[in-house]
Amino acid sequence: MQATIIEAINDALHEEMATDDRTLVFGQDVAESGGVFRATEGLQETFGGDRVLDTPLSEIAIVGAAIGLATYGYRPVAEIQFSGFLPPAFDQLVTNASRIRWRTRGELTAPMTVRTPYGAGVRALEHHSESLEAVYSHIPGLKVAVPSTPHDAKGMLISAIRDPDPVLFMEPKHVYRSFREEVPDGTYTEPLGEAAVRREGEDVTVIAWGAMMHKTREAVDNLDGIDVELIDLRSISPLDRETVVRSVKKTGRCVVVHEAPKSGGFAGELIATINDEALMFLEAPVERVTGFDVPVPLLAMEDFYIPQPPRIEEAITETVNY
Repeated sequence: MQATIIEAINDALHEEMATDDRTLVFGQDVAESGGVFRATEGLQETFGGDRVLDTPLSEIAIVGAAIGLATYGYRPVAEIQFSGFLPPAFDQLVTNASRIRWRTRGELTAPMTVRTPYGAGVRALEHHSESLEAVYSHIPGLKVAVPSTPHDAKGMLISAIRDPDPVLFMEPKHVYRSFREEVPDGTYTEPLGEAAVRREGEDVTVIAWGAMMHKTREAVDNLDGIDVELIDLRSISPLDRETVVRSVKKTGRCVVVHEAPKSGGFAGELIATINDEALMFLEAPVERVTGFDVPVPLLAMEDFYIPQPPRIEEAITETVNY
């Protein structure tokens, strides 16, 4: 079928709930209204109010309930309406979900998924547009997945729900409905922790994820005479270091694109990895194209904050011509 990212996510939830009656879905407004973006539309009608539930407006309670259910054998899928609302539940992710396996020496696990839309570009209000993936990548025991296509959104979400440990599933809402692609019917999985090489190239490695994959692909398509190897990271944690390092050793140059602020952004971890494992192969410094060290601005100013193709093209050209 041809599907958008939001339709692929909805399809994945339908598939897993039909396959495994331990799978539960809950969060703010996910049941009766189908969620603010309609990602859970039709689930309550199909699977009933015992498995698809609206919750109070309390992120710490939503994630805490997921932890409790997961340790009792369920496969909860909790939705946090926007990733900017996730910090109140940070304590639950850090203190309980991510370390329950370690704390109990494997006696208990937390096979749970926390879905949340992230990123700017939809003219939302404050705390609705953050890109905080780097923060959560620092938590041992918590996987962080960021799909960029409908095919990956469905396959990776099914993998997340089936994973024996907690997964934070960050969905790029800026491209929720911006394009369609072929998505297989039925159940299939895409691996967590494995990057995808979207385009083979020899001159420079360009790395992005989520919504920035599409800005980056547009920039790459605009370039003449530069052979780009384009990598979709797909998972922030675990990080597919092997694919990144192998590519940089081949091209000798690298540009990283993300919409989060530059300081402390995940590009820094990628650059450190490249310096550790491929420094002697570099022919130019690794370039970063990122958001700015400010809160995401409101309304039309978002366009100046988000890395746009001209900025990405300039960084690629400068790196190749260094």
